Amino acid sequence: MGDVLSLFSVIIMKFKSKFNESKIYFHYDLPWEKLKTVKWMNEKATSNRAYVPTTVENVANVCTHALCVAPASLGARELLTRSVNAPQAIAAVVYGLALCLLFAVSTTFHSVCCCRSDTKMKHFLHRCDRAMIYIFIASSYFPWLTVGTLSCWMLRELRWVIWLLAVLGITYQQIFHERYKMLELLLYLVMGLGPAAIIVTSNHQFPAMSDLKLGGILYLTGVFFFKSDGRIPFAHAIWHIFVALAATVHYLAILRHLFPELKSH
Repeated sequence: MGDVLSLFSVIIMKFKSKFNESKIYFHYDLPWEKLKTVKWMNEKATSNRAYVPTTVENVANVCTHALCVAPASLGARELLTRSVNAPQAIAAVVYGLALCLLFAVSTTFHSVCCCRSDTKMKHFLHRCDRAMIYIFIASSYFPWLTVGTLSCWMLRELRWVIWLLAVLGITYQQIFHERYKMLELLLYLVMGLGPAAIIVTSNHQFPAMSDLKLGGILYLTGVFFFKSDGRIPFAHAIWHIFVALAATVHYLAILRHLFPELKSH
């Protein structure tokens, strides 16, 4: 009996040894453990160089403006639908097209950036993306200076001055791309705030002045994040969000006050 038990014990030990050798271990990383390996932000760009976003920052940059393309297109269509005269139609086309292109060009540029390729297309789209800022600033003022009656001659001339400023800004940006970045920021601010200062000093009361001020505050707040790449994770994506919010506020003000819905009789 003892020999049988001894033999049985030997068999069990050998089986256990073989089992331990062939045992398969499963390892599962918890979600928050994987997050520790994600790179949320790269180093701040050196002078004359563009900031290089991380993978997750690139995805955020794409998503934050890609989600705005369809609403912008529908919004532009609504403005055109409500147009009943030539000034409204012109303003709807100019502003609506700029609104759509702002988000479409930005989305396209950041999508190309996700490919991590240093191509001519990427540099071309980067220039287009920056140029769209000037175009969109000018187009945001255009409906207010085109639809309705202006009480001051300065405002009537301002309608064309803003486009001259946009052309000058784009020309500067194309020549000195990614150089003298603070001067570039100053040009954005001058073009954004300069016409607003003229409007305030003219004492002309536009409807929805509170909405215009709120949109301006959102844009200015976003500028802080626009210049914070390499200091704050997802800074550029946050800038995109502020742009989308400000554009929404200004669009709704334009829609309500310059393109009122026609009442059916």
